Amino acid sequence: MCSLETLKIDLKGLKEVETTREFDLDDQFFAALDGSQLEHGSLHVSVSIRKMTGFYELSFHTEGTVTITCDRCLDDMQQPIAADDRLTVKLGNTYSEDDDTVTIDENEGILDLAWYIYEFTMLAIPIKHVHAPGKCNSAMTQKLEELSGAVRSGEEETEAIDPRWEALSKLKIKD
Repeated sequence: MCSLETLKIDLKGLKEVETTREFDLDDQFFAALDGSQLEHGSLHVSVSIRKMTGFYELSFHTEGTVTITCDRCLDDMQQPIAADDRLTVKLGNTYSEDDDTVTIDENEGILDLAWYIYEFTMLAIPIKHVHAPGKCNSAMTQKLEELSGAVRSGEEETEAIDPRWEALSKLKIKD
């Protein structure tokens, strides 16, 4: 089981103005997250933390692949991920999130990057998940084409008016 403890950053303990952390995440990372929709993947995440006056600026660079389901054939497919994201973190009295700014408890000073990395990864996945042309499961594609053809031909055959609607058409007022 992957320990998410390595993804926790003690912001108050940072000595340098700029710090870089590197993470290699795999299937265990997705399994360790509660509520994760992804189960498989391999990601390399680089986080650059700049200590500014009154806040911290984090820049994330994520590269790798995740396994998702193809919308067309329902087989698993490898989706490449490449994303650059930013996050501003402030220390305050209570935890809060506003757009790209997160406020964490200044007494604690610990920022857990796990869920932010997961969210940035999810946002990098395209809305439409489809294999490259010719890579879909051929049996499923053939069945989809057969059923699509049956639906189209079925629509053309229903030119006759349903008897219930035909009775209603007699009630129309004629000019």
